[in-house]
Amino acid sequence: MAPNKELIGASTRLLILSVLAREANYGYALIRAINKEGEGLFVWQEGTVYPILHKLEKEKLVRAQWQEADTGRKRKYYYITAGGRAALTTGTEDWVGFL
Repeated sequence: MAPNKELIGASTRLLILSVLAREANYGYALIRAINKEGEGLFVWQEGTVYPILHKLEKEKLVRAQWQEADTGRKRKYYYITAGGRAALTTGTEDWVGFL
């Protein structure tokens, strides 16, 4: 079955928040995690995820913090905030109510 692009687009924020609710992560690792969980149904690129992360940060649903990786390279890690958890709960309830 082919994925519905409108449905995926509408759930992008919720998917990002749900992955960050499990653990903080940097952008590229977040993309890999979402693509893996999508099991080939969709493949997200940086151009899809980073603008949404920036918007979520502006809305204070996530916060970002630069951290040094084991390699010595700095990465921007994203953490879900209390507001992000509330938005995730509400969004999940909306989807469950819709189904």
